[in-house]
Amino acid sequence: MAIAKIGIIGGTGIYDPGMLENIEEINIETIYGKPSGPITVGTFKGKKVAFLPRHGPKHTIPPHKINFRANIQALKELGVERILAPQAVGSLREEMKPGSIVFPDQFIDRTWGRTSTFYEKDKVCHISMADPFCPELRKILIESARELKQDIHEKGTYVCIQGPRFSTRAESNMFRQWGADIIGMTLVPEVVLAREAEICYASIAMITDYDCWKETAVTLDEVVKTMKENNEKVKELLKAVIPKIPDIRENCNCANALDGALI
Repeated sequence: MAIAKIGIIGGTGIYDPGMLENIEEINIETIYGKPSGPITVGTFKGKKVAFLPRHGPKHTIPPHKINFRANIQALKELGVERILAPQAVGSLREEMKPGSIVFPDQFIDRTWGRTSTFYEKDKVCHISMADPFCPELRKILIESARELKQDIHEKGTYVCIQGPRFSTRAESNMFRQWGADIIGMTLVPEVVLAREAEICYASIAMITDYDCWKETAVTLDEVVKTMKENNEKVKELLKAVIPKIPDIRENCNCANALDGALI
């Protein structure tokens, strides 16, 4: 029996201790090692939710060192079928302003050295990522954000860079020419592994700054200030979205993602 069907992978600022009832902290170790930290499981309006801090409880794990496989595997073992993934990003478009939220529908992978599959021996998995995000989760997120009158962008291409450094101006302008809209460091391979695990996944991309294609370079102080403001918006959004997530997955194909993918 599933301990929790809904998972949230986010920063420590996203988790609100008062949001969940009947809280339990679970330490789990997978065949891929330990996840980023203990998983907090509780109930919100009748829904069992599991929260995992992507960068660790004290935000000590840099993007390129996150054990993404262990994180997704741990949630899978707890019975999670849907993942909501808040992520801080920079904007590559004038109209996508800091403080707004983007619900990406595509991504470009510019990471390296990150293991992006569960299938490294015995079987080969060619998972389809043509449409990387769960359409049902995205629909619920967009409708809920509209009801809350939040400043949102319903679509966007997320370019995921290796990190932990920020981009050069040349890189930032190149990504703009490629058609990318936002830039971050944590989407890949998290979204790919979720698809291989047949878990629905949707990103909640919180814009903290304009990337350095603008005249002023990104500063950490700017990012942190806007991130705190965004965190409150995302908490409000999560509280609206979680009760609307159906118990049964009928309006997406995420649960059958491996059909025809394994050799």
